Amino acid sequence: MDRETGLISFDVIRGVQGGREFYTGMCTFATLYNHFKFNEDPQIPPALRAQRKLRRSRIPAIADYILSNPDSYVFSAITVSVGGSLIFHPVPGLGEASNMGTLRIPIDAPILINDGQHRYAAIRQAYEQRPQLRGERIPVVFFEDVGLERSQQMFADLNKHAVKPTKSLGLLYDHRDSFSRFIVNLVKDVEIFVDRTEMEGTNISHRSKKFFTLNGVSEATRFLLKANAKSIAAEKQRIAADFWREVSLSIPEWNLLLQGKVTPHELRKGYVHAHTNVLAAIAMAGHILLTHYPDRWPRMVRRIHKIDWSRSSPQWEGKLVINGRMLKNKTGIKAAAGIILKSCGVKESLDSFGVRW
Repeated sequence: MDRETGLISFDVIRGVQGGREFYTGMCTFATLYNHFKFNEDPQIPPALRAQRKLRRSRIPAIADYILSNPDSYVFSAITVSVGGSLIFHPVPGLGEASNMGTLRIPIDAPILINDGQHRYAAIRQAYEQRPQLRGERIPVVFFEDVGLERSQQMFADLNKHAVKPTKSLGLLYDHRDSFSRFIVNLVKDVEIFVDRTEMEGTNISHRSKKFFTLNGVSEATRFLLKANAKSIAAEKQRIAADFWREVSLSIPEWNLLLQGKVTPHELRKGYVHAHTNVLAAIAMAGHILLTHYPDRWPRMVRRIHKIDWSRSSPQWEGKLVINGRMLKNKTGIKAAAGIILKSCGVKESLDSFGVRW
């Protein structure tokens, strides 16, 4: 920062995109905190803004991500539009045509975030809690602000083709979250899941050889253990694996799948237990069994072999199935869990155990 000229300087590389010059540089957290002033007035009508409203509920988790992983956090670039003139000076000796140089912008120039407002807000919060982060850097892409319409279009273009990774892929790739690691290991250790779990998508195609999704196994296991924390004790991990093994041996059609006598496609077509919502219902019932019958639950689980799991069974109609079409809603899943619990020999209703789902 040059106090005499009132300019902030950045070492940048100049480029051209869509006929417009832009500049890519680095910005320290201290500079971002002290000199980048963004308009976050929530009272401005959407038509007069070029960004979505800041969702402050998201910021603490992102800030905690930085603070908890100071040696390994990763952020992509923030894209901004700068009001006022952008002054680019090529590196001396390389000529005016050089794309390497120094970008200078007025300290008081309005800066609009086109992409990365929550990263910016989280960096500010993390920096306030830990000033030692002042020298950390984040890439910044600078455009000249040429008006509201262009800024709104930039926001639309930057977000139009963004695709959030599937929940299954998020679990597979998250090496920091111990629950994610547990689930990935679970589907490698329990035979019914091995090579039958879709590790990337959250849906299974009609003719797929996969029978479960990684996210489906994860959500069901959270129901089973009532797990809200990121980490699960080793003993609970063992119990979860034992439970799913016992279930797999107690459903006749799953046994046929293990023996290669039926295909996942055939089971999806004819049985409710080939769908994620029933996996969740089994887990709900399982939680009651593990919690209230810790010594008897394996024997009780084995009774589910008597259940008629076919889609045509009247007991699923209106709960999991309507006119042959599978449903997925919490009420239906709970109703199915009650049926499963009853088949295991539990006379009380699911709700009588006072568990909040």
